[in-house]
Amino acid sequence: MYLIDTNIWLERFLDQARAEEVGNFLDRMPPEGFFITDFAFHPIGVVLSKLNRKDALLRFVQDAFLEGAVSLIHLEPEDIHVVVRMMEEFSLDFDDAYQYSAAEKYNLTTVSFDSDFDRTPRGRKTPAEIK
Repeated sequence: MYLIDTNIWLERFLDQARAEEVGNFLDRMPPEGFFITDFAFHPIGVVLSKLNRKDALLRFVQDAFLEGAVSLIHLEPEDIHVVVRMMEEFSLDFDDAYQYSAAEKYNLTTVSFDSDFDRTPRGRKTPAEIK
């Protein structure tokens, strides 16, 4: 069960350097095991709309959520104290602490290219590291 960070999805959508690695990961793993936070989903919409890639945003929503099995998860207001604690304990910014707290709450492995997660006990995996 994997919490897919924003940078993983954007790597694929924007056809960046590691897009093939992401594509291989997404193709070989069952989507029922993929999770994304509301906090990660919204920036994808912002980035794709700023790049005039609304088609990619609509395709993502259709493929991942409407026809696919990716689960959208969130933290409740009462969880924010955990986010703040993670910020302090591991020197994470708010977005990384939110992702980390969600992974912890839902017992998920974080899939990310962001090395800031390496400072935490849960760490992270890159798509290539997951077999």
